[in-house]
Amino acid sequence: MFSVEVRDRIMIGHSLPDPFFGPAQAMHGATFVVDVAFFRENLTRQNVVVDIGAALTVLNETLKPLNYKNLDTLPQFEGVLTTTEFLCKYVFDAMALAARTGKLGADAADLAKIRVTLHETDLARASYEGALA
Repeated sequence: MFSVEVRDRIMIGHSLPDPFFGPAQAMHGATFVVDVAFFRENLTRQNVVVDIGAALTVLNETLKPLNYKNLDTLPQFEGVLTTTEFLCKYVFDAMALAARTGKLGADAADLAKIRVTLHETDLARASYEGALA
């Protein structure tokens, strides 16, 4: 299977108000490196997996409303524990929608799957991977 991966980063603030999270219950910041990998069995007629420029643009547009924001104050996250895993799925949903609606190019709807990875540090990361069919 072929793959192409694009990368961006965001800086956010948030809290995780549940005893499970120990000190992370309090407000804290996080800097995430965000990788999005696109997979397909066969290359397009242009011999690519996806339009890399379009993928970078859509990823940036997805992350921009979150960058330098306190996620606790954003209406779409009200009452939600914005864990790294949750944010992976949030980015995945936006990228999958872009693939289905042509924002990643005409052939993007034929992608097999997408994987989103958020790197918290060089020692810890989380991912969400899903099929588009």
